[in-house]
Amino acid sequence: MSERVAAFWDEAAETFDAAPDHGLRDAAVRDAWARRLQAWLPPPPSDVLDLGCGTGSLALVAVEAGHRVVGVDLSPRMVERARAKLGGAATVLAGDAADPPVGERRFDVVLVRHVTWTLPDPHTALRHWVSLLRPGGRLVLIEGRWSGDADSQPYGEGTARLPWSGGVAAATLAAAVAPLAERQRVQPLDDPALWGRPIDDERYALIAVVDR
Repeated sequence: MSERVAAFWDEAAETFDAAPDHGLRDAAVRDAWARRLQAWLPPPPSDVLDLGCGTGSLALVAVEAGHRVVGVDLSPRMVERARAKLGGAATVLAGDAADPPVGERRFDVVLVRHVTWTLPDPHTALRHWVSLLRPGGRLVLIEGRWSGDADSQPYGEGTARLPWSGGVAAATLAAAVAPLAERQRVQPLDDPALWGRPIDDERYALIAVVDR
């Protein structure tokens, strides 16, 4: 399945940044995300692992705030674009977000935007991400339950049914994270400035702190 997923995002890479919340080219959208990251991340500098980083827009915001960032994406074309965008200010690796190729490295933050719901085994991924955190580290999951076809598959017909097709509700993700973290909170992300338009579905960030 990983080859199919990589091909899907390779095809999307050329126009990916055209969406306001992907490219963060609009100053108001970029500022909205920068303010959220400032609230979610520890004071800089901290070590941030950005999984499913796409073209590196959030990674760049984190770097500009003074953090040290490693990005990971399965799509070679997304990795190329992220490396070009970041210009050497962060490390960008090709690899599976569910099992990132970071070896024994540990991080202060694992940041994941709109990836968890696309995974065939999100519970295993969550456990692995927590294992990549230092004591006191933060898991920052930006997710949503999408409007429209709640049964939509991200990779089209013929894809094995995913557990969280159509997105994942905040209550469902919070229940999955609860055994893994000492503290967590959910922040709704319904501000149109974050998306460049009004939204009519559930979007949120789940911030969990892992003390052990």
